[in-house]
Amino acid sequence: MGGSMEAPAAATFTLAYLVMAFCFIFPPCEFHLAGLTVQNLLGNWLGSEDVAFVHYHLRRGTGTLLAHAALPLGYYFGMCFAAPEKQLSTISEASELWKTFFVGALLLLILAVTFAFLWSRDGWSRHPLVQNLSCYALAPHGTWQTVASSIDTEFRRIDKFATGPPGGRLIVTDSWVIKVTTYSFHVAPQRDIQMSVIASRQQEILPEAGMPAQFLTIRVASVNPHVKPFDIRLNSSEYRELQDKLRAPIRNAANVVIHQTLSDLFLETFISLVEKNPPYLVPSDQELDLCIGCMQSPANVKLLKNCDEPDEGICQLCFCYPMWCLLCMGKWFASQQDQQHPETWLSSHVPCPTCRAKFCILDVCFLE
Repeated sequence: MGGSMEAPAAATFTLAYLVMAFCFIFPPCEFHLAGLTVQNLLGNWLGSEDVAFVHYHLRRGTGTLLAHAALPLGYYFGMCFAAPEKQLSTISEASELWKTFFVGALLLLILAVTFAFLWSRDGWSRHPLVQNLSCYALAPHGTWQTVASSIDTEFRRIDKFATGPPGGRLIVTDSWVIKVTTYSFHVAPQRDIQMSVIASRQQEILPEAGMPAQFLTIRVASVNPHVKPFDIRLNSSEYRELQDKLRAPIRNAANVVIHQTLSDLFLETFISLVEKNPPYLVPSDQELDLCIGCMQSPANVKLLKNCDEPDEGICQLCFCYPMWCLLCMGKWFASQQDQQHPETWLSSHVPCPTCRAKFCILDVCFLE
């Protein structure tokens, strides 16, 4: 009976620890609000990002590496209390599998501590990121500290462009393009780089906004052969703001159609949702005219009540014959929305542009 109770305790601890470790490595909003992040736990040692941006991130990346490397060893010590029957507190009495795990976890932490010690010596001058900064030090008297001071000064200015989550922030100042990652950061001067859009990914619904989003992947390549190129990820709605902060234009190497407004993003999602609706069979004796909205494309949609609402619901029957193309119908739908609350657009109801009968996206049908 005792063994059957101890096994679930170990399994429960393992599952809980895995979830906590995952959230600690990739902290959600709840962890940030609760202060359960490396930045908050090591705040006194890290100092202020606004005062010394470069040194702050040298310490933050190193501290994050140490904290994450300690997680396997923390799990082992936790299991000493969660599963005392395994006798893990006495290494010589533990099973071979647990001995191997302990040695591996200990070596991982020792390796991380060794790297942290070597990097921090001589005022962080041996850190790999410092070597990157040294590439931009102007001869004969320039040093990486001079470059760091320039970055620190420009970061304190309020007109910088900054976006992205903590594990992948993009910061653009007057002279520098910086990408902050979990363990480090990439930096390159604007005068030496070429930026190119290399890919695009459409996300139908952005969880925090309840709206579609387009994310661009932009390659930042330096003319300096010693600096490796890096990629940044950007919401297309912020593309124009990024362009305004850069000295040189961004090349569209992949010929991506960039949706810079909320309406552009909505139209693409609107069209994809309408394609899933059942089509409307046009009577053989009915003639179709050009769309009365643009007078260029043939009318190709009909409003037909398809939603599951009862008769007294919001959606109403529309008796208009097909007079609109899908693109114009989508623009009409977007124009009727509350611009301050885009999260409601996809679920809203708008009047037919001709007869004013209420309809939703489920009621828009392609002609067949």
